[in-house]
Amino acid sequence: MRKVLVLNGPNLGRLGTRQPEIYGGVTHDLLAEHVVETGQGMELDVEVRQTEHEGQMIEWLHEAADGDIPVVLNAGAWTHYSYAIADAAALTTYVEVHISNVHAREEFRSKSVLSANASGIIIGCGVGGYDLALAHLSAM
Repeated sequence: MRKVLVLNGPNLGRLGTRQPEIYGGVTHDLLAEHVVETGQGMELDVEVRQTEHEGQMIEWLHEAADGDIPVVLNAGAWTHYSYAIADAAALTTYVEVHISNVHAREEFRSKSVLSANASGIIIGCGVGGYDLALAHLSAM
């Protein structure tokens, strides 16, 4: 089975309690269980990680680049301003995922420094966006 990393950035560990009217009621633990199971059905060995620390995310992206491991990346707020994460992500094959429709929210959320190098971008499909990202990577 092909390995895939699902990397989640700041505040995504709070899924289920953080603004459920925007992000839904699924916890990060339930999301992780779901994407691992979904990946198995696509012959993918999915590992889910979440961090509040930018340097940790960069190290994980370097690990993915060094191992030629595709990534599903929800960088949270870093999406909008972290050129360091954008540079590290550009070394990998990744799908950018956003649970909410960032274009229907605050203006700053509509700009992504990650999108230019993503192999796909999934926005506003809830946690189901992770399934779509895995399907995209599975088909590559």
